[in-house]
Amino acid sequence: MAVVPPEAPPKCPLCPRLVEYRHDNEAKEPNWFNGAVASWGDPDARLLVAGLAPGRGGANRTGRPFTGDGAGWLLYATLKKLGFATGTYEARPDDDLKLHDCMITNAVRCAPPGNKPLPVEEATCRPFLAARIAALPKLKVIVTLGDVSRRNVLKALGAKANAAGAGHAVEAEVGPYRLINSYHCSRLNTNTGRLTPEMFEAVFRRAQSLL
Repeated sequence: MAVVPPEAPPKCPLCPRLVEYRHDNEAKEPNWFNGAVASWGDPDARLLVAGLAPGRGGANRTGRPFTGDGAGWLLYATLKKLGFATGTYEARPDDDLKLHDCMITNAVRCAPPGNKPLPVEEATCRPFLAARIAALPKLKVIVTLGDVSRRNVLKALGAKANAAGAGHAVEAEVGPYRLINSYHCSRLNTNTGRLTPEMFEAVFRRAQSLL
């Protein structure tokens, strides 16, 4: 059996709908990254942050997770406040931001139309997520951002999708890891008040206390 790497190839061919969407984006924006976005951060991280998928005009444009759209501002500000990041986040991959004891990944590595991957696309990409988790030798805590991320991390760990309940700040022990779920730091959630900066910070403070 072939060993699955922790990262998909940049022009991953596995999901036809996502490949077609990539080609559409390449035609409209040929200077964008337009590919499977690799995880980013400290290879010795004890904390893994798992998002949903690259945003079309965010990570799909810049090639770095949570970089270039609204969600990144709150995520990286929070990580900086708690010491998981240093430098200045400027919403571009060549800023001087660095992650410490933390890595960021996505359940699905290619941008899906409408930010909504299909179940078959989640399943197809899940071996990369499982391999990414397995490749972090010091990993202790996984923060999942949103329900899709939570379900996929659980399945990647060989657990049932309902092994940890949905909801903000819900925790579960899954194998050797502590999983903490957060509402996604999307502009939709922050603009409507469903997720406040204080709520988001509390999740990462909890994660920090477990390391």
